[in-house]
Amino acid sequence: MTWRSCTLYGVTTFNLNKAVKRNRTRFPDDFLFQLTKEEAEALRFQSGISKPAGRGGRRYLPYAFTEQGVAMLSSVLHSERAIEVNIAIMRAFVRLREILATHKDLARKLEELERKLGQHDENFQIVFEAIRQLMAPQPQPEKKGRIGFARE
Repeated sequence: MTWRSCTLYGVTTFNLNKAVKRNRTRFPDDFLFQLTKEEAEALRFQSGISKPAGRGGRRYLPYAFTEQGVAMLSSVLHSERAIEVNIAIMRAFVRLREILATHKDLARKLEELERKLGQHDENFQIVFEAIRQLMAPQPQPEKKGRIGFARE
């Protein structure tokens, strides 16, 4: 939610909303969405925020960010904390790419070793097959629905 993003990145809600409005094309619907009146009321009720009598309160419905939207915020905000988060995200992507490259190198080396040994020993074939099974990508769990409020 917006206030958590503000805390995470060390910016005010005003500056966060301003950055999002200036960079709206960076936040498609699966990164950011605006709560309905009912969702905002339910959220207010769940978090125990009282509604001010008379004047005051929100003029606009709040926004909610998905995981990708929160990550995108790090590239449009200019606080020190946002810069640190953006750097951490970039480093994580580089590390992931290195891990994937290592996996490909291991598969290639395994094939080379298997070719060199040929059909000399059936036991080696069993070992190679076991290694391949360990290297095979695990089946992805069934994709769950979005967390949060459902739009109607």
